[in-house]
Amino acid sequence: MAELRKSTVLVTGAGGRTGQIAYKKLKERADQYTVRGLVRTQESKIKINGGDDVYIGDITKADTIVPAIEGIDALIILTSAVPKMKPGFDPAKGGRPEFYFEDGGYPEQVDWIGQKNQIDAAKAAGVKHIVLVGSMGGTNPNHPLNSLGNGNILIWKRKAEEYLADSGIPYTIIRAGGLQDKDGGVRELLVGKDDELLKTETKTIPRADVAEVSIQALNFEEAKFKAFDIASKPEGSGTPTKDFKALFSQISARF
Repeated sequence: MAELRKSTVLVTGAGGRTGQIAYKKLKERADQYTVRGLVRTQESKIKINGGDDVYIGDITKADTIVPAIEGIDALIILTSAVPKMKPGFDPAKGGRPEFYFEDGGYPEQVDWIGQKNQIDAAKAAGVKHIVLVGSMGGTNPNHPLNSLGNGNILIWKRKAEEYLADSGIPYTIIRAGGLQDKDGGVRELLVGKDDELLKTETKTIPRADVAEVSIQALNFEEAKFKAFDIASKPEGSGTPTKDFKALFSQISARF
């Protein structure tokens, strides 16, 4: 019997906290996937123990990411602008910390231009499926995250999501709740749309579960041409989600 061809998957933002998990999970499934990672610096490559399968490129400079994307079947986009806290904040004095984005790292550059560059390069390379991981809160222009460093991060993320949905490429848009550094695979996952989950008590999710959902989306037709919010019940309440086909089948929203 002919061996099934393994799917080649690129994780961008592989040096980030969620990206690292997705890259590692794919590496552990070497029988199913040939994995690549894209990071911005040599330091990030070393941090994730990357070999020849980890490419260095800057998503805001389109030509630098083409080598990583050529020849892949699927793309998982886990890049995101990251606000930095201004030095000098003293919690003892009260008030709120102030944030800023580094030059070249503004949401407009990373979450809009950078994601658009990835989508364009993937389309040119004939990529068959793009999974884009974003954030809940995008229906509210006045969401507090938009005020961080005056970056309007959710507005730019949403613009990229719209661009992907209009691209013609099969896509899955995953809008995650508040990200937690906790174990994955032990919670019941909840899907929703239009930020409905933000009005509930269950509006957070472990990064490891987001990484798992982004990989599972590659395996099911039920995940294609869909966009959804995702969060989790607290550990110990509900039944840990194992049937991802059933999870994706609950979703009907295309955007």
